[in-house]
Amino acid sequence: MLNDIPSPIDLRLMSDAREWEETAMAKRPWRSEFFAAFAAAIRTSNCPVQRILELGSGPGFLAEHLLGAFPMVDYVALDFSAAMHELAAKRLGDLATRVEFVERSFREPEWTNGLGQFDCIVTNQAVHELRHKRYATALHQQAKSLLKAGGLYLVCDHFVGEGGMKNDQLYMTVDEQHAALMNAGFSKVQQVLLKGGLVLHCGT
Repeated sequence: MLNDIPSPIDLRLMSDAREWEETAMAKRPWRSEFFAAFAAAIRTSNCPVQRILELGSGPGFLAEHLLGAFPMVDYVALDFSAAMHELAAKRLGDLATRVEFVERSFREPEWTNGLGQFDCIVTNQAVHELRHKRYATALHQQAKSLLKAGGLYLVCDHFVGEGGMKNDQLYMTVDEQHAALMNAGFSKVQQVLLKGGLVLHCGT
């Protein structure tokens, strides 16, 4: 029996959530390049994007970028932490009127219930919060079930290997991430950006 990897922090606590928010960009300033890559992939999509779901939306960094880039888009921010939603709402200001905040964990089997369909689903530095890589394909399958025909799935996370993380139970190699998306039923998976221990894939 493989054990899940416990998290060293509890992002449901405001103190931990705020510390993560305050350090995330300083630790990885190139995150802004990934935000731009998310937006570019959406902008060049064959499917017009009007409704976006973000999994593990955290303090709203990616939401802020995408809501600013796409003024007509409606956004659903899903996170298990009320503290993170509070930080995100503060960060987004008036943009928050276009956001539905859903407090729910994508580790729970029924997390998809009642969310409806989306043109695009995004997730940034969150898949490893499944706490073991063996759950990734199932998560991607559930996400695919929420996508409209021709919809876009943009997945960015840490990878294990040279230039990346060390824990090969929590994190996947770049190839494993690609395979997990293919195994979830996406017919086309492309690597969009790899930098600083993070990789962004696009599944359609």
